[in-house]
Amino acid sequence: MASSLGRRACAPFPMNHCGVFLKALRSNGLALFPWGHYPWRGTGSFLDPEMKAFLEENTEVSSSGSLTPEIQLRLLTPRCKFWWQKADLWPYSEPYWAIYWPGGQALSRYLLDNPDVVRGKSVLDLGSGCGATAIAAKMRGASRILANDIDPIAGMAITLNCELNQLDPFPILTKNILDLEQDKWDLVVLGDMFYDEDLADSLHQWLKNCFWTHRTRVLIGDPGRPQFSGHSIQHQLHKVVEYSLPEPTRKENNGLTTSTVWDFQP
Repeated sequence: MASSLGRRACAPFPMNHCGVFLKALRSNGLALFPWGHYPWRGTGSFLDPEMKAFLEENTEVSSSGSLTPEIQLRLLTPRCKFWWQKADLWPYSEPYWAIYWPGGQALSRYLLDNPDVVRGKSVLDLGSGCGATAIAAKMRGASRILANDIDPIAGMAITLNCELNQLDPFPILTKNILDLEQDKWDLVVLGDMFYDEDLADSLHQWLKNCFWTHRTRVLIGDPGRPQFSGHSIQHQLHKVVEYSLPEPTRKENNGLTTSTVWDFQP
């Protein structure tokens, strides 16, 4: 999205809840990002009925407490039983997709407020999670969208989130895109991905290749995690906008107060 939370103890991840929520935060950071072997593309018709029912039963539709109240998302909230239950009872991989991370919030807000950034353009949402940034791009007229997240459950959740926002689902890829031949994109967006040094290095190189091969614009959302603010990529960034985070997001992220969108210019 490999290190334990112990190695990234100074990273501002939420730590004030238990159950599956904490499992997602305590687990090895690359549990979501060894880029598994479960390619999944599709639309709502592909959704397994049992999985769809499970997700609908165990998440809550929310549009409050974030930077983008106009986007509805299925998330884990304190009113969901798995927020509190023992993490081992959650039957699937850690549900990082069920958390609306601050970097993704900033990116989504920026795209909603600046439709010319995406209108008529092709957009790759890397590490898409709940799909909010891809949804924001779709709302503002992107011509082609691919959401990429290696967790197949995230792919299903993204499809449900598209339906919540009355959008036709866009393609979703759950495969290691860093290992694939690079496609041409007008814009690549990624939020909250620089939380591990090795992953940050791989992403940095991949993003440089995107830029120099296809002149792709790259926008990065991050709330100031040490692995990002201390990485050499900082020398190639231009600050686009900084947002003050809503109080609920601050509480869930150890009191983080802002999240920033950066333009990558190698």
